[in-house]
Amino acid sequence: MYKTSYYKAGNQDEILEFMQQNNFITLIGFDGEYPVVTQVPVQTVTNGDLIKLTGHIMTKTDHCRAFEQNPNVMALFTGAHAYISASVYEKPASISTWNYKTVQAKGTIRLMDSEETYQVIKELTDQYECPETSPAAFNKMDEAYIQKHLKAITGFEVLVQQIDHVFKMSQNHSTKNQESIIANLEKSEDPVAKEVAKEMKKNL
Repeated sequence: MYKTSYYKAGNQDEILEFMQQNNFITLIGFDGEYPVVTQVPVQTVTNGDLIKLTGHIMTKTDHCRAFEQNPNVMALFTGAHAYISASVYEKPASISTWNYKTVQAKGTIRLMDSEETYQVIKELTDQYECPETSPAAFNKMDEAYIQKHLKAITGFEVLVQQIDHVFKMSQNHSTKNQESIIANLEKSEDPVAKEVAKEMKKNL
């Protein structure tokens, strides 16, 4: 990972907030020959200094088998990113770059039994479907239907042991350069570029 002091968050809470807001992760394992990757939504759970990621994957897949063989995994969290043109710099004859935010959380994965998996799916569904008002709420589903689909799913818990991050938002540039970059991104038709502009404004 590209580690530079001026591309770091101010505190751990900022990193955790980013993880919670960008919770559709890339979960990476190793099957002994190649990296194995799957994209899944997770919940980031904290208890004091303890950080856990919970979610679920399909059973009998290459990544599920890899996680059974080797519990060491990395969860990759990514946010908005955008090309930054040097044409708007005070000295435009410079190298253009890319702004982005990312977190790498390394740890060990534990695959859950059916009861734990049931609870993980319920909690994730309740996060997005209001139990009181949504017709797709977990408590509105037929129990037999849930149990049938539960057979194809395995819940997991990742105990995070190391977190690295890069929040690269042109902090190494002058205020004038940063303002010019923001103005240029705001003119873009790309909503992701506009999101980067918002993130950059937080640093000014």
